[in-house]
Order: sequence, then structure tokens, then C-alpha cells
Amino acid sequence: MSDSHRPRKRFGQNFLKDNRIIDAIIAAAQLQSDDRVLEIGPGRGALTNRLLPRVGQLHIMEIDRDLVEAFQQRNDPRLQVHAGDALHFDWTRLLTQPPYKLVANLPYNISSQILFKMLEHRHLFTCMVLMFQKEVGDRLRAEPGTKAYGALTVLCQLWFDVERVVLVPPQCFTPAPKVMSEVLCFMRRSAPRVEVDDPAFFARVVKASFAQRRKTLKNSLKASDLAPESVEQAAQQAAIDLQRRGETLNLIEFARLAKALHSAT
Repeated sequence: MSDSHRPRKRFGQNFLKDNRIIDAIIAAAQLQSDDRVLEIGPGRGALTNRLLPRVGQLHIMEIDRDLVEAFQQRNDPRLQVHAGDALHFDWTRLLTQPPYKLVANLPYNISSQILFKMLEHRHLFTCMVLMFQKEVGDRLRAEPGTKAYGALTVLCQLWFDVERVVLVPPQCFTPAPKVMSEVLCFMRRSAPRVEVDDPAFFARVVKASFAQRRKTLKNSLKASDLAPESVEQAAQQAAIDLQRRGETLNLIEFARLAKALHSAT
């Protein structure tokens, strides 16, 4: 694909150009010839060109119509091109033959939203190798009680083993972003790290707990649609002090609180 395509800021386009980083991504994905892979935001195709010869099927999601047209002109039966916003696609309808691997240099402006979508559709994927701003990567590996610790941290640690693959300096992209980036590998666990009765309800409790970070759990949870009396009852049953803030709870404590809240509602 031509390098003449100008990056578009509104799409968060920073095109990866460093072959050493691409090598590290390919190695981390442990690709097999019969793998089915999803790539989001392929850009000019630097990663796509390396993925396609190595896999059985490659789905790409691209919002930039000019780039979409160039990919469609390849006429490769292994390449499935989906034109539009990855956040608005019905992934279950498009990815009908799981398991898949998700390998991508994610557009930075939607990376957190893509992670939440990935968590929602975790059953589709065994492995994900994804590029983020380093700040987002720090959040995903953060410890309780730190500023970086948040809902994404808790939910990713519940379902995946997350490891850094490589740090990526700005000069590896065109245009160069103003921040460091990193590639992370997510390996889906065979079972959640702690037992949860209702995964969707667990996620709801976690998100509510972090919705207003400066507030106590008591105020954060009551600001959601959980009944105040249920919150009080569940906290007592789970031995969780409601004067604590969400970022101080570890994964086990969130699981205990969510289980008690689920029983109380």
C-alpha cells in the first residue's frame, strides 16, 4: 500500500513503520497457518502485510474509506475487509468461527473503548497482542491503591494474563506521537482468576465503583441504580468498609462484594 496516504488525526492514525516492533508483535501472537485473526485499524498495512501470509483468515476493520478501498483491491480470499467503526460492528455476527486472535496497533483515541468491547466478546479470542499508549498499559497492570488502577485493570486481570511484549518509542510511527507506547499480550485464562457468579453484574459493580473516583464506595455505588439498603446489606455481608474508595479493593474483594450485592438485589 502506498505511503502517500496522509494520516488523519480524527481517526487517531499513527502508522507503525518499525520492522523490529512488527517482528515482536508477530512473535508474541504465536501465529499458526490455520489461525483466524482480527486486526483493527490496519492503516497502511505494515502489520497486515506480515499477518496475511502467516494465517488462514484475516479480518480487518478500517474506518478510513481510502484505506478500505486499497485493501479491497487486493482480492485475496484470506482477507475479509470490514469498512466502518470497530466500536459499532456486531463482532459476534462478523466473527462466526471462533476462536480468533486479535492483533492490532489500536487507534489511540478508541483503545480503552476497544478493550471494553474485547472484554464483552472475550469468548471469541484466545490471544490478543495490542499496541497502546504506555499510560494505558500501566493502567492494565496496575496494583490496587495506585492512581493507574481502575475498572479496566480489574476486568482484564479477571479474564486474562497480561504481559508487556515491548516498549515502543515515538519514532517508530508516522506521525510520531508525543508519548511512549507499548505492546501487551493478553492470554485468555481457562477460568476467571477469581470465581464470579454473574460476570455481567460483576462488571457493573466494578464500573460503578470507579465511576466517581474521589467518592467513597458508599456514595459511588448509591449513585448507580443499586438500592441503598442493598448496598449496606451487601457490604456488611462481604466485610467491605463502604468508606473505602473503589481503587483500594483488590480482585478478591470486588468478587466478594459483587456476590453479596447480587444476592441482596
